[in-house]
Amino acid sequence: MAESSSTPPYRRGRRGSIEERPSFSDQPVRNLCQKHERPLEMFCRDDQLIVCIECAVKDHMYHNTVYIKEESKKKKTQLMETQKKNKQMIQDRVKKIEDIKHSAEVRKRKTEKKKATSVELFTDLIRSIERCQTELLEMMEEQQKAAEKQEQELIKDLEQEITELKMRNTELEKLSHTEDHLHLLQISSSLDSFTKTRSDRNLPEIRMKADESLEPLSRTLTQLHDTLREELTQTEVKLKQHYAVDVTLDPDTAHPNLILSDDGKQVRHGNTEQKLADNPERFDTCPCVLGKEGFSSGKFYFEVQVKGKTDWTLGVARESVYRKGKITLNPGDGYWTVDPSISRCLSDTTQRIGVFVNYEEGLVSFHDVESSSLIHSFTRQAFTDKLYPYFNPGFNNGGQNSAPLIITSVSYNK
Repeated sequence: MAESSSTPPYRRGRRGSIEERPSFSDQPVRNLCQKHERPLEMFCRDDQLIVCIECAVKDHMYHNTVYIKEESKKKKTQLMETQKKNKQMIQDRVKKIEDIKHSAEVRKRKTEKKKATSVELFTDLIRSIERCQTELLEMMEEQQKAAEKQEQELIKDLEQEITELKMRNTELEKLSHTEDHLHLLQISSSLDSFTKTRSDRNLPEIRMKADESLEPLSRTLTQLHDTLREELTQTEVKLKQHYAVDVTLDPDTAHPNLILSDDGKQVRHGNTEQKLADNPERFDTCPCVLGKEGFSSGKFYFEVQVKGKTDWTLGVARESVYRKGKITLNPGDGYWTVDPSISRCLSDTTQRIGVFVNYEEGLVSFHDVESSSLIHSFTRQAFTDKLYPYFNPGFNNGGQNSAPLIITSVSYNK
């Protein structure tokens, strides 16, 4: 195959001397075949190379070769067609950009309106809180000023006693080294008397009388705190729902006793163990199943219906958890879950559980969707593996717990 650029610009003469190639100033070197020094006027379509006629005859004899003018004409036709397509794509993208900009502008106006409303509401709320804070601080300041004088007087008295005690201590230090026994016996009784007088004296205590006028304000603040916490919790759940993901059960991980729906959205416990391949991913003792998709970053949220069930476990598990034999459901073993044993956080009317994960913050939280209340949360966890949704419908228990766990579509709270 002919080469077009690798031969050095010199050759050896008959006697081995090196002589320069002749220079063709009337045409660029790139238009000549460096092997045969002939014009490059043929094109090999098989090898996509520009060659000279001699190369075409010798090295490309059985290839599809044409004159470069013919190939250039074909290329121009192709380029025109490509250019036409590019123009259409440009028009399509310009139109799409206009649509996006228009949509963004509409959304921006709506967002700005919502922001203005939210700022106004928060401003009013802050003003109310600041008024309450001002009243409380003023009352506290009055109590503080009333106590400061007493405190300063007590401090002054105590500092005076400290000075006297230090002086007595200096005298005692000198006496401990004296050889004048008579003097020591004469003065020691007076020193002992002084020390005894000070030691028998009870140090003053500062007693602050509770101001009953603060009680109504304190109750108001408590009520405000509880109301705000409830409202913010509901808002928090609504925000988390925007990170909803489509979760489907992975049959390759399901325990043989579990029965999965065809769409992979429901799981219940069956009475008969199915004959399934004991692949490494499958749980063989604990009746549980994982979701198909794992998550190693970001935030995700999904909801599960637990209506009609007496036993279940939900949460997330890391990819590397042990799946054979008995497992322990705790963060140390790679499981972050909740179950009905958290009775103080679950009501009798709980029907759907929302599971939220913030991978970077190490947060897993569980919510009662209907009441928008927090059930439980794991915080400051150190995630390293992928996390997979975890489902355990519990044992059938003679039909008392036969209802399935159902992965539901997220219904955004209004």
